[in-house]
Amino acid sequence: MNNQTYSYAGMFTTALRWVAGWTYFSAFWRRLILENKLNPDEAGYIGEKFNHFLPNALGIKPIIEHLVSNPESLWWAMISFTIIEGIVGLLFILGVFTRLMSIGVFSLALGILLGSGWLGTTCLDEWQIGVLGVASGFTIFLSGGGKYSFDEYFIRKNKSFASTKWFQFLGSGMLPLTEKVLNQTVLVGAIFIFGLTLFTNQYFHGGVYGTLHNLSVRPHVSISNAKIQNDTLSFIVFRDEGADVYGSFLIGIKLMDENGNTVFEQTQTQLSQLTSAHIKNEYVAKVKPGKHSLILPLGAKASLNFKETIFTTLEGKYTLELLDISGVKWQEKITVIKN
Repeated sequence: MNNQTYSYAGMFTTALRWVAGWTYFSAFWRRLILENKLNPDEAGYIGEKFNHFLPNALGIKPIIEHLVSNPESLWWAMISFTIIEGIVGLLFILGVFTRLMSIGVFSLALGILLGSGWLGTTCLDEWQIGVLGVASGFTIFLSGGGKYSFDEYFIRKNKSFASTKWFQFLGSGMLPLTEKVLNQTVLVGAIFIFGLTLFTNQYFHGGVYGTLHNLSVRPHVSISNAKIQNDTLSFIVFRDEGADVYGSFLIGIKLMDENGNTVFEQTQTQLSQLTSAHIKNEYVAKVKPGKHSLILPLGAKASLNFKETIFTTLEGKYTLELLDISGVKWQEKITVIKN
């Protein structure tokens, strides 16, 4: 193949480059130009949305957990990520160092895929964005920017760019690879990306075989480390499933004995009036009292503590039950042994 062939190939993928570039540049545009979504003290803070990725992220969960547990590091990460998205997206649209930017698109899309590929209430939204971004980055790396790119303009202005290896790898024009190596690169890359697509589709949604599942539809709250010590009932709640656009609304907490008798209860009104003395949050997404309930955003994890003299008299086996406004209940067993 020659430079003209690559110029046509890049020209044919212009729409793909422009659209894929805008999906990343638009993130920068939304967060800094249309609204300020990088302020931790305002609603819509991107760091809290990033926290939503945590419960079912693939492979990068420790990184996400570290960031959402450290607000300052998270803020710097969100700033850096937004600037990178803006630069990569804009230069990709313009076709400036197209192949280098295509690696950026590939990497950003892979991060989205692994972090949030499980999200999507009505469709496999984030998964589709991720896999299509990965495929787009790989395709544009092969084709380069083509006729409607600044790379092509640079080549016309300086003919030596067309045969300069560093520009061929980072910009556009003919890739300095033999036909055999190029064929192998295309085939291996396509097989890898298609395999990644099938694997993540199955992992996140059961979309290849077996039973389909969508973890974004119904809220789920896991309960752990439930115990009664002296006059205190404490337990950890973690909202690990459900839609990211609204929380789980707890309207009741009960502690019941083996006969089903309620020995301790927090009503809807009481839960809406809890204070920081009752709630210790671990992440940026915070469990907090709302107007009519206790709100648990997706990805939020907190320790709940209740002090009552009744707890000092308890002994035996009990059941802790949380009630969501939807009617869903979550339970955990507690055994109290007197010293």
